[in-house]
Amino acid sequence: MKPITFLFFFFFTNTLFAQTNRPNILWLTYEDTSPEFLGCYGNAKAKTPFMDSLAAVGVKFTAAFSTGSVCSPSRTALITGMKTYTTGTGHHRSKYPIPAFIKGFPYYLRQAGYYTSNNVKTDYNVAKEGEFIKTAWDESSAKAGWWNRAAGQPFFAVFNNNSSHQSRTMTNSYSEYENMVLKNLPKPSQIAENEVIMPPFYRDSPEMRRNVARIYNSISLADREMKQLFERLKKDNLLDETILFVFADHGEGMPRAKTNGIGLGHRVPFIIWFPEKFKHLSPWKKAGAITDDMIDFTDLAPTVLALAGVDIPTHFSGRNITDRMKLPKQLFLSSDRSDESTDLTRTIIEGKYAYTRVFKPFMQELRFLNYMDKGDITAQIRRDFKDNKLDKVQQQMLLPRPVEFLYDLEKDPWEIHNLALEPSYQNQLVKWRNDLKKHLIEQRDVLFLQENEMIEISKKETLYEFRKSDLKYPIGAILEVAFLSGLKTKEASTMQCKALQHPNSSVRYWAAMGLRSQSAQNIKSNRVALVKAIQSDDPIVQVIAALAWYRASPNKFSFDKLMEIMLSDNEEASFLAFQLVMYQENAADFEQAARQFLTTNKTQNIKPKVLADMLLYMLGKEKFVPVSE
Repeated sequence: MKPITFLFFFFFTNTLFAQTNRPNILWLTYEDTSPEFLGCYGNAKAKTPFMDSLAAVGVKFTAAFSTGSVCSPSRTALITGMKTYTTGTGHHRSKYPIPAFIKGFPYYLRQAGYYTSNNVKTDYNVAKEGEFIKTAWDESSAKAGWWNRAAGQPFFAVFNNNSSHQSRTMTNSYSEYENMVLKNLPKPSQIAENEVIMPPFYRDSPEMRRNVARIYNSISLADREMKQLFERLKKDNLLDETILFVFADHGEGMPRAKTNGIGLGHRVPFIIWFPEKFKHLSPWKKAGAITDDMIDFTDLAPTVLALAGVDIPTHFSGRNITDRMKLPKQLFLSSDRSDESTDLTRTIIEGKYAYTRVFKPFMQELRFLNYMDKGDITAQIRRDFKDNKLDKVQQQMLLPRPVEFLYDLEKDPWEIHNLALEPSYQNQLVKWRNDLKKHLIEQRDVLFLQENEMIEISKKETLYEFRKSDLKYPIGAILEVAFLSGLKTKEASTMQCKALQHPNSSVRYWAAMGLRSQSAQNIKSNRVALVKAIQSDDPIVQVIAALAWYRASPNKFSFDKLMEIMLSDNEEASFLAFQLVMYQENAADFEQAARQFLTTNKTQNIKPKVLADMLLYMLGKEKFVPVSE
């Protein structure tokens, strides 16, 4: 054989060998699903035979967490392998630009010869999403799947199941749920209302059981549909060549889980199955293995690339989870604005504990959020609260939050007992506070910016790059003030009032936001500083300072300023004012503002319009006005 011929033969056969010995990788993603509603995670009433069967032969993770608590931020982390507080993509459907070097990770698989397909949801929360999708996927559509690849080509395929989505579990009308779920779910796979296990933070009533049964049945239908994809994989003789990932995109689509930055918002079911051919890639050799290895969504991109034999980009923040020599000691998670409801929490997972710092504690867990309030279950909870039918545990989601949550997820998976309130945990809390602040400074968490500034900055540069400059974004000074938020001490209020004069707008923002959570006495003692802030030229600080002063001592000066801003053409300031007014004890004083706004703003300023409608609904003055998701 001639040398050139030999070299060609050697190259061809080794390339073919490499291709045929690379695993296919299949992701089956359940929307909005918590492990507490699955049989394999201990719920004896759940009807999830497909996921249960995979857990019996695969690897079940008991400490898997989404990075966000609502879909689009979670999916940004999944597709980029990066934390949303570094890319600036933590606010739900904000679509800020990201640097060109950040690709959807399937791009690297395509470069290595993989066929990549997504069916069908993207929701990646980045600007120019169409271009981003085209770079990542060979096909992203309702028809996409491994079946469209070239013969013998390895594939990475994603399927997102919508049957367990919040629209089915709580938001859509009951008749729509019947049509979309019950009509497609055989009777033996359905669970009756009297069978469900009720989360203890819900009242055990016939009305609430009817709502909770929706969760079980929606997940049961999703499980059934996922099995159909699994059977198609078997029929195509690809099961022995394919590694399966089965997981949810964040916590359950129900009040107190989705959109909330406690464990329930982030904790997900997560199972991996390795066929015999690729068992050597798994460090968990036993079928039916259960691991408490901690993972979050930024880990999945590097893991898939590693399994495919593809180099991992250095900008990824996660790790290859099959490398158990690099187990993390802590995970850091985030939850930010969801639709029109602002929030900011940061969470540390360490072993069995979930520690959460709440930066806007005056807002309750069950925040006023159109897509949540649209659901019968939310309306029922609000009625029961008003009628004094809820016990102390069940009332908590409708009351202002504590500054910190600490839950033992092993002993207390429903997160009822807040250990942060117990003296025996105070030393550990100090450590977690310091760990969190250190991490946020190291990562230069850009989501401590007020969002109207994010909008303006992103017109000129990416938030990812902006955050790197300490001159532009003094993260240390910002966090010093932000970490005062919720501390109702005279010392904290003095520091907050001083920070109202800081040259950086984000420092001023957190000073005002912290004062909103202060006691009435501390606010009154700093009246001069608040009046000066209300008279400043920063409309965002004006709004928050006026609300703080009006809450502590209703007065015409603050009221007139709030009315002026709520009815102004400054959409972001008006939006914030309507949003925060709903969490005031004296919110009824602003019914006039809502009615006047709805009368005078017919087409423009859509964002505050949603909140003006919500304010009237919250006050019991008008029927609920739903908007599209």
